[in-house]
Amino acid sequence: MKRRTALQFHYGLMTLPGFLWLFLFSIVPMYGIVMAFQDFNPSLGFFRSRWTGFANFEYLFMLGDSKQVIVNTLIIAVGKMILNLLFPLAFALLLNEVRIHAYKKFIQTIVYLPHFISWVILASVVLNIFGYRGVINTITALFGAEPKVWMTDASIFRHLVIGTEVWKEFGYNAVIFLAALTGINPNLYEAAAIDGAGRLRSTWHVTLPGISSTIVVLGVLGLGNVLNAGFDQIYNLYNPMVYSSGDIIDTWVYRMGLINLQFSLATAAGLLKSVVSFVLIVSSWLMAYKFADYKVF
Repeated sequence: MKRRTALQFHYGLMTLPGFLWLFLFSIVPMYGIVMAFQDFNPSLGFFRSRWTGFANFEYLFMLGDSKQVIVNTLIIAVGKMILNLLFPLAFALLLNEVRIHAYKKFIQTIVYLPHFISWVILASVVLNIFGYRGVINTITALFGAEPKVWMTDASIFRHLVIGTEVWKEFGYNAVIFLAALTGINPNLYEAAAIDGAGRLRSTWHVTLPGISSTIVVLGVLGLGNVLNAGFDQIYNLYNPMVYSSGDIIDTWVYRMGLINLQFSLATAAGLLKSVVSFVLIVSSWLMAYKFADYKVF
């Protein structure tokens, strides 16, 4: 009994730095949400700034920019959520058909690596590729097209953001599907082959049903991140010329709060996003339990 208690104490001690980090950087800063209900003045502080109630939220919904920001966030986030489910699934199914083990591992490693590159670095690569003298313009020039700066075109900026995000993450996201594929009973494929099924029919009738619960869980849990369109990526890629299509809630909050010094308005927007995200996350957990019998806790 004493040995077990000692082990539990040591395990608890190991988790202490994580709890301290969570408390100092996630719990303590939550006091700052009071700014959403104030006309916050840094010289007066939290206690002496004038209280305004829900005036900041009312003003937020009156702004035309805020509505466009919400639309941009939803389009980019939903696009990423869907494609980050379909592309990794397709890649995992194709890679699962490769029979040369060394080649399979090599391909998986290559597509897995971009996940570990920060957007601070990767954004420079993307901007150079789509720059005026970049690779894309060099290729299109061979067909007589005029060069252009792709990242300043608001009409295609969302597509570039979604596409580069999928390229960066699909190898990493495919790992979950590859793990799920290993849990399918090989006898099912043998039975399907005896019945005359080829690879395509085996995939449709054996593979996809075998990992359907994983697909449902990932799809449902992805709803919790529907308002997280990727601050790091967009902040490093966008510019004032694409604000109309690329500005999302997080980047808008950053500009309003830290650049324009509208602390209360930015806090109100951030708080509203957090509340909606919390509701979506809880809903996704309940849906995952209902449709896939997946329990988070």
